[in-house]
Amino acid sequence: MVDPSAIADPYPLYRELRETAPLFRTQMSGTWVISGFENARNLLRDPRCGSPPDEGSIGPVSIDGSPRRQFDRDNVSMLFLNPPDHTRIRGLVSRAFTPRRVERLRPEVAAMTDGLLDDLGGSGDFVDRVAFPLPANVISELVGVPQTDRDWLRPRIADLSASLEPVSTPEQIDRAEAAALQARAYLSDLIRTRRADPQDDLLTGLIQASDGEDRLSENEVISNVLLIYAAGFETTTQLLSNMVRALVAHPDQLQLLRDDPSLIPAAVEEVLRYDPPVQVDGRYLFEDIEVGEVTIPAGSTTLMLLAAANRDPSVCSDPDRFDITRSDTQLLSFGSGIHFCLGAALARLEGQVVLERLLSRYQSWSISEQTWRPRITIRGVERLIVEFQ
Repeated sequence: MVDPSAIADPYPLYRELRETAPLFRTQMSGTWVISGFENARNLLRDPRCGSPPDEGSIGPVSIDGSPRRQFDRDNVSMLFLNPPDHTRIRGLVSRAFTPRRVERLRPEVAAMTDGLLDDLGGSGDFVDRVAFPLPANVISELVGVPQTDRDWLRPRIADLSASLEPVSTPEQIDRAEAAALQARAYLSDLIRTRRADPQDDLLTGLIQASDGEDRLSENEVISNVLLIYAAGFETTTQLLSNMVRALVAHPDQLQLLRDDPSLIPAAVEEVLRYDPPVQVDGRYLFEDIEVGEVTIPAGSTTLMLLAAANRDPSVCSDPDRFDITRSDTQLLSFGSGIHFCLGAALARLEGQVVLERLLSRYQSWSISEQTWRPRITIRGVERLIVEFQ
């Protein structure tokens, strides 16, 4: 899975796994790998699964079996918690991260997109000029990070997100550890500012979020802002890039969109199914669980191949075909169960706005170069040279 050719196109491998070994235990790490839709969804939703009790803020599995150094032990983000702590914190965070707050951003997202496309001028690196800065600025606007601080914070969040990969080098963990310390110190200062001068932003909402006497502690606010920030632009950057890549590779579907822009939401859903930014998700088993005819023992780690499950022919006809007219799309691209991505609505909004703005501006789309990032959890390109006319 970490071979460069597999990163560039993992789908033949996923298909082979579904057909020959939909559930298997790796020899190196003992991880159970699941590639079928029903089994993956069931485990993601099963209350007997969750985060390892001593995992900290590192990724959920280690494919090569090597020990992973823990860092940022103060991290109490929803991603690494189980009920009842997860239930409590997610409930409070959800009060601030509302669909209404997200939808209010649509005009600002459109204005930001137009400005970035103006700067792109029709050609250049789509990742560097559009797909990266747009979601980074959007999540900064949502959270309430001042414009003057965003360029400083973004690379530190990127270093943190690298730690979610199943295979990380010691150098990547070192950078993630340093980034965690710096980002935490910055957010602690910003929280003090917001307590003294509340604003209409997510950070103020998290500070004020309460359920009776229950409030988020400062550490809980910081940990979950870091999670929202990282999830808010690393994944959406790849969604936007994958969207352009898929439509350039399928000009018939691009023409369908030009003929009928009402298909834009469906097109974003199909990109999420066909080539999702988040490819894998892990769970730890607190009890023995039967999966098909196999019993996975308590204490095991499972790795759900979300991108493989999205193309399971049992839930999707002709799954390797990119088809924006699908009306019954089932996907696990945002996970499932209690850890379903809170930012799903924001990612969809950004994808829809960017696609609408691109369609309104350009008739001809082409790609001359693409370079893949050496990652498998949040998979995508780090460079995408486009020509829009």
